[in-house]
Amino acid sequence: MQFDDDANLDTSEVKDVRGSRVPGGRATIGGGIIGVIALILGLLFGVGPDQLGLSSGGDEPAATASSVAQVQQSCRTGADANTREDCRIVAVVNSVQDYWRSEYTRRGGRYGTAPTVMFSGRVGTACGQAGSAVGPFYCPGDRQVYLDLGFFEELRTTFGSTGGPFAQAYVVAHEYGHHVQNLMGTLARAQDGRTGADSNAVRVELQADCYAGVWARHATTTPDEKTGRPLLTRLTEEDIRDGLDAAAAVGDDRIQERFQGRVTPESWTHGSAAQRQQWFRQGYRTGDMAQCNTFR
Repeated sequence: MQFDDDANLDTSEVKDVRGSRVPGGRATIGGGIIGVIALILGLLFGVGPDQLGLSSGGDEPAATASSVAQVQQSCRTGADANTREDCRIVAVVNSVQDYWRSEYTRRGGRYGTAPTVMFSGRVGTACGQAGSAVGPFYCPGDRQVYLDLGFFEELRTTFGSTGGPFAQAYVVAHEYGHHVQNLMGTLARAQDGRTGADSNAVRVELQADCYAGVWARHATTTPDEKTGRPLLTRLTEEDIRDGLDAAAAVGDDRIQERFQGRVTPESWTHGSAAQRQQWFRQGYRTGDMAQCNTFR
């Protein structure tokens, strides 16, 4: 996975609040590739919402200025993205949104940009308070993706993924799949309270996997708005395998087997490892979001 060394990164699409205390809202967390994993673990081990890092809101200390904000200071070019993890996330966010902007334009619509918020420890959102244990998630209330970079080490060590740069890119692209669903009005279909292999919750997650695959198919041919050249210049089959491995690692069956020793499909919220790989492949093979209808 390689970015154009000479490309200029758009750091306005990423908010770096690592080291900040940020007040939050009073709603509930929604969306997310791993956002429900913490809740799964809570149900298995009896962990309460506060221990998981989720709450219904309440008064929080006022936000303080970030002592880091490394992204805005250090992530200038594609060369930075090729050497620094946080800059790579900036580049992936830029590439994913370049694609969706162009796709919406091609279809006669207008894509609404969504920032990614990099945080550490805990963050306040329009969907409530969230801690790092929740993992990456999308909040439809404020149309932002939230990400603690420490999750990527957890993906490898706790969930057994091989890791790699494209495993990270897959996670980010999946969350932007939820943003696209929110813009299209399909994300709300997951909020019916049902779980299980055939539930809308699973279908929404699998569609986000498919949308991630669609982006991957077009990533090396989507021109950056500033340079006219693709920001992502090389994506190998090994990269795609890393993405597929990450998708499998966060399948409900893999997680349940790892943490409870048995598989219970009636409680699935994200789909099996095989399903997640299947739908990412579907998007990558076809490159067509119309082929991502998991609700049929």
